[in-house]
Amino acid sequence: MAAILLRGLRSGKALRRFGSVLSAPAPPSPQCTNLNRGFHRAVLRLQDDSKSEKSSHTSSPRHEHYQASSSQHDTATASQYDSASDPAAEEEEGSARPNTSYQDQSGENEEEYETEEQLQVRILTAALEFVPLHGWSMEAIAAGAESLGLSSASTGMFYNGAGDLVLHFIAHCNSQLTEILSDQHKQVQLGQAEPKETADFLRDAIETRLRMYIPYIETWPQAMSILLLPHNIPDSLKHLSTLVDDIWYYAGDRSTDMNWYTKRAALTGIFNTTELVMLQDSSPDFQDTWNFLDNRIQDIVNMASTAKQVQSTGEAVVQGLMGAAVTLKNLTGLNQRR
Repeated sequence: MAAILLRGLRSGKALRRFGSVLSAPAPPSPQCTNLNRGFHRAVLRLQDDSKSEKSSHTSSPRHEHYQASSSQHDTATASQYDSASDPAAEEEEGSARPNTSYQDQSGENEEEYETEEQLQVRILTAALEFVPLHGWSMEAIAAGAESLGLSSASTGMFYNGAGDLVLHFIAHCNSQLTEILSDQHKQVQLGQAEPKETADFLRDAIETRLRMYIPYIETWPQAMSILLLPHNIPDSLKHLSTLVDDIWYYAGDRSTDMNWYTKRAALTGIFNTTELVMLQDSSPDFQDTWNFLDNRIQDIVNMASTAKQVQSTGEAVVQGLMGAAVTLKNLTGLNQRR
């Protein structure tokens, strides 16, 4: 019996211990603890963000200026992006910029370059300034090259030597005269100037052309001797023919018969003889040369009028002979019908 009571007491103590264990709170797990901490930090961040938004509404002027400059920078960047993506904007921008490149056959852009002919023209034009000092020579060409910052060795580009310089000067003078005559022709067409008589037009054109020799008149005999060299004669005659043809064209000559040749041959002779007289003229402003030119132009006019008179006289004689023949036939009865 005592043993049964002892067992009951032990069972009661075990039940009490088990009840205390069930009633005691369970300790929190590490995962639950980390979750609570993360939630707490998120709440704190939300509170900080709300506070920063409230403070942005009451920001300082310096902060507002920073925001404005940032927005302007963003706008400029956006406009640049739009223009870069817009082909029309690129085309307008490209047309506004000067084109300093060219495309070769492969389609690649290359920088502009100066051709050899363009460089020669620049050197010869600059050399004309030194002709009164050095004459029509390679020294003048070398001085012209040095004035452009080039080496005197660039004279090796001119195989004809001084002949290239003289021919360049003649071509330049012819071009200047053509521009002058063209401007006068346009003024006449627009009614801004009265047309000249043919004789006056020829006289003024030749005088204008010969006056271009005056700055080089002291050295022009040397130039003429260079032009008479055998290898320079073809180019010299070509420039002279171009000069005479342009003068007659702007004078209004449109002939296509033999008069085309006779008029140009006559004017060529007048130009050459007046040029020789000019080299020997010592009168003020070459007045004797211009008087000689007036007389030669008048000779052409007289020859033209004489030719017309001869032509009209010949036509009258022919008509008279034909009339006499008809009269003779009538008298002899050859024209009578039988």
